[in-house]
Amino acid sequence: MSKITEIGSSSQFDGILKANTYVIADFYATWCGPCKQIAPIYEQLATSHSAPGKLAFVKIDTDRNSNIAQQHNVTAMPTFLVFKNGTIKDTIRGANPSALRSAVASATTDAGRGSGPSGAAFQSKGRVLGSEGNPGRTTSGAAFPAFNMGGLSDGIMRFLGLYATTLFSFDAYAAAEASPFNVKTNRR
Repeated sequence: MSKITEIGSSSQFDGILKANTYVIADFYATWCGPCKQIAPIYEQLATSHSAPGKLAFVKIDTDRNSNIAQQHNVTAMPTFLVFKNGTIKDTIRGANPSALRSAVASATTDAGRGSGPSGAAFQSKGRVLGSEGNPGRTTSGAAFPAFNMGGLSDGIMRFLGLYATTLFSFDAYAAAEASPFNVKTNRR
């Protein structure tokens, strides 16, 4: 039993977009060779990952539904569009099984968390500033130590020295490592 819906009209497609958090659409043509090659992979992904109301898989024949293809700027086949709450989240052009599997896995994971119109956007309780649970690091002085007394001029000198050293050497990495301007050396 296939869990892929063949789209026949733009109103049918709009209804599926509104009824599901994620929709993965396969824009194909009957004459397209790469479309036929990736079709079994798409069908297998649809069979194993479809979830009513969360993740739906559809196929759209670009010859019969050219208006939908034009609306979503589909110019190559196959093109897979991943919709989240009706807006395009990801685009895969061409028969790329690894990219398709990755996009489906990402959508499945996100849909499983319950994000979307009916789920809560944030699941953790969060952190409170000044709480005891996770003490932050203490700073001594400014937030950027490079700008502490003389730090800015030291940083500029190191940059210029490293630039000149690496510019006029055959092995830039080795020259930078051996340079007295190396940022890993303490010059104070």
